Amino acid sequence: MKNSYSESPAYKLAIGTRIVGKWHQERYKVVRSLGAGATGKVYLAESVNGFVALKVGVDNMAITSEVNVLKHFSKVQGQTLGPSLLDVDDAVIGGVTLPFYAMEYLDGVELLSFLEKKGFVWFGILMIQLLGDLEKLHQAGWAFGDLKPDNLLVVGPPARIRWLDVGGTTLLGRSIKEYTEFYDRGYWGCGTRVAEPSYDLFSVAMIMINCAYPKRFDRKGEKPILQLKEMVEQKQYLGPYKQIILKALQGKYKEAAEMRKELVQAVSNASSYEVKEMKPSRSSRQSPSREKKKYKQKKTSYFVEFFLLGSFILLAYILYLFGQMM
Repeated sequence: MKNSYSESPAYKLAIGTRIVGKWHQERYKVVRSLGAGATGKVYLAESVNGFVALKVGVDNMAITSEVNVLKHFSKVQGQTLGPSLLDVDDAVIGGVTLPFYAMEYLDGVELLSFLEKKGFVWFGILMIQLLGDLEKLHQAGWAFGDLKPDNLLVVGPPARIRWLDVGGTTLLGRSIKEYTEFYDRGYWGCGTRVAEPSYDLFSVAMIMINCAYPKRFDRKGEKPILQLKEMVEQKQYLGPYKQIILKALQGKYKEAAEMRKELVQAVSNASSYEVKEMKPSRSSRQSPSREKKKYKQKKTSYFVEFFLLGSFILLAYILYLFGQMM
């Protein structure tokens, strides 16, 4: 089911609205909107235990399905695949009884905003983390479905990517129930909308492209895969990841672990390339003293980032080897 919005009261809660659970009597006060999807709207709310993310739904079956997914995630030992579930109840809103659930509020920064602020050096690391989480999700029998930057937050320090909304999560083998066109392989003519690992991996490739094109772009022509290839080739910093992105777009990865392993190597290769790029140009028109000072500042900044990058690469690789032994 494609994203759609409703005129339901679930989408119209004003700041300060108070919600009382019909069965558990837990009280919540709406602070602001966090986002919306086809199954309802998510709000930041105050509770007696602090801030929570409150999803108010428009359909009991859809909310029940999402709650079951969150409960299932909580049983995956040693993994944090989504926000923790805190409460499930009904509330009378605008004269209508609507289902809702409260979950852990993830205080972070949206993926694209984080990269814009912190720099592209974090790009590969966060994608490695995302693929590691997807591997666990797929092993548990689910596809994320509606995978996009809007559903991803970076929390920390240390920086860690987390999922926001599990509304599109679908059992493997079934039809994807919620999607967003730009990240959907059906929209790009690159496959079906059947829930399988390769569906999510296509979305990861589109997220990587979206990081280079924050405003996105529309499909054009009769061969959209060629359009995507051209868009990747036009961005120099996607160069180290070009083959990985194209393989994911063409459905050549059957498991997230395959794509993750190659991405770890690509990030390592990209860091070596960046070291060469840091050398000062011979054709610089600056005075020797000014050029030397600027280069020294760049070098110091770079080695701090390089140290962090190297540490995360090592950690990602260790986690990968550990995952292989599980």
